[in-house]
Amino acid sequence: MTPHDAFVFAVYLFAFLAGLPANLLAFYTFLGKVRKKPAPIDILLFNLTVSDVILLLFLPFKMVEAASGMTWPLPAFLCPLTGFCYYSTIYISTLFLTGISVERYLGVAYPIKYKLSRRPVYAVVASFSFWLLACSHCSIVYIVQYQMPDLNETDPNPPNISKCYEKFSPSQLQILLPVRLQLCITLFLVPFFVSLFCYVNLIRILTSLPNIQARRKQRAVGLAVATLLNFAICFAPYNISHIVGFVQNQSPSWRVYPLLFSTLNASLDPAIFYFSSTAIQRTFAECFSIVGSKLQVLMPSCYQLCLSCREAERNGSGVNNKSSFSNREELPPNYLEGSR
Repeated sequence: MTPHDAFVFAVYLFAFLAGLPANLLAFYTFLGKVRKKPAPIDILLFNLTVSDVILLLFLPFKMVEAASGMTWPLPAFLCPLTGFCYYSTIYISTLFLTGISVERYLGVAYPIKYKLSRRPVYAVVASFSFWLLACSHCSIVYIVQYQMPDLNETDPNPPNISKCYEKFSPSQLQILLPVRLQLCITLFLVPFFVSLFCYVNLIRILTSLPNIQARRKQRAVGLAVATLLNFAICFAPYNISHIVGFVQNQSPSWRVYPLLFSTLNASLDPAIFYFSSTAIQRTFAECFSIVGSKLQVLMPSCYQLCLSCREAERNGSGVNNKSSFSNREELPPNYLEGSR
């Protein structure tokens, strides 16, 4: 495994270990709220959590690929399936982050009107539309994999056999590059500018109202910062590669590095959950308190164990010293003189 492959593997592993526990905890919390009487924000956050969990569950396949030198040693049908789920969840996240920003903005800008017209069914319809929009666009993975004929005539090494969705023939690029540009515009730029508009105006409205609690303002600012940083760090580099590839008429060789940033999105979304939902805050607080109480119980036991070990060590060394002195006293008087 080369240093490049080891770095890719390490990022995948970090995203998996850091994101899976927090997202499973969030999934458990939002599932309980959705089963009872959910608010629209709960439905949006639940779907965002499901998207992150799907991405994290398919990351082990990407780790196997990185550990195999960026070749695909798994069954062939898993290659397009992994790519479809991997890329779809990235753009599903952008859409649901935008939906959350719109919901928060409407609740502050038009509080009475929005409260009267707010229905969970609207969030359900929006969620279904987001999933359909992202999955239909990312079905290009299957189209490129199975519907492009005569690949071997343009490339002596058939792509997508040893490499999974990395090497493309000219006929594939003629379809793939425009679709990637469309993905960038439709599923990244539009959601980003909508989220930017919503959060800038949300903060402006909250800061102009003197009766709003400082804690609520801090939560709004934290949510806005976490979301916009998510767009800027996790999604922007990957979508910039689409624009560069379209201009250069080729798939950029450095595309794997922006994809690593997109993978980290699943580790950053729990911060958005924290600022968006008081239920998540309570769940995280309870989890940390349980862990803290376990550590408090465990640490004194470890401390007592260390003290007993040190005391036993001292007692043992004392016994050894006494035995050595007693043995020395039992020696004949001329023994030490003879040893000199």
